[in-house]
Amino acid sequence: MKIRTAESVSPQHPDKLCDRISDAILDELLKQDPDSRVAVETVGGHGLVVVTGEVTAAATVNYEEIVRRFIPETHNVTINLVEQSPEIARGVDTGGAGDQGIMVGYACSDTDNHMPLEYELARSLNQLVYEKFPYDGKTQITVEDGTITAVVVSFQHAKKAELKKLVEGWLEGKTVKAGVKLHLNPAGDWDVGGFESDAGLTGRKLAVDNYGPRVPLGGGCFSGKDPSKVDRSAAYMARKVAVDYLKMHEAKEVYCYLGYAIGVVEPVQATVIVDGKEYQVEGYDLSPRGIVEALNLKTPNYGKTAEYGHFGRDFAWG
Repeated sequence: MKIRTAESVSPQHPDKLCDRISDAILDELLKQDPDSRVAVETVGGHGLVVVTGEVTAAATVNYEEIVRRFIPETHNVTINLVEQSPEIARGVDTGGAGDQGIMVGYACSDTDNHMPLEYELARSLNQLVYEKFPYDGKTQITVEDGTITAVVVSFQHAKKAELKKLVEGWLEGKTVKAGVKLHLNPAGDWDVGGFESDAGLTGRKLAVDNYGPRVPLGGGCFSGKDPSKVDRSAAYMARKVAVDYLKMHEAKEVYCYLGYAIGVVEPVQATVIVDGKEYQVEGYDLSPRGIVEALNLKTPNYGKTAEYGHFGRDFAWG
């Protein structure tokens, strides 16, 4: 018996607001300078948003203007950005990885987009609820051997009765356990959300950004980082490799592990595990520059990735 649970958060969740701000800044910098070096972190909450980190780019950006696309006018904004450390830059300038780390890619046969079933269900329900209630919110799904056993939905400005109607309609046609548990605004209906009710931080929803808790996490966060940072670019390539190997072997489940050392071009590990059997990854340029070129990662399209996860959507890496 396999019991699995995954959650999804709306684009107005405080952590996702921070991810979106960081990636909006990255997109603007890449528009002006595709070779921008960017590592931008955002923290927000209770009337204040702070953007800090490193930017080295031939660009002129009004950072506060970008931040204010996402927040009320009543919030204060502090910008604290400096140039990338030359000691980090010298390793990247020669084509090496922007940091060390082990990135994990994953693909499975659960769903048409090769994502875990519990994750995909939580995401699709979140997107449905958000269409009607475009506010702060979360969903969570528990499945037992592929059957939905529990549903959790908490959304700002949504009444429990309205959520019940939405969820019951969404469940139609799905494999659902008799007596499925519905936890709809289980702490009560609520109207204060986003930065008004809680603090947020770039990169705090890593499981949501990846594949849910079924799959191990290796590298750091994605949002606000240009593709010289293998935390982001190699994670995207690891997903592509996993999907490719899944299809090649007609497998049920594939893990891909790509490990890097800062300033070093080639990975220290490049392996895939296909239905429990390990192989060396072959046929890919896994250098940071090779990944950027293969996936066209200098294109300013990162704002879309900051909403609803980075995988199993219409991106080059799958």
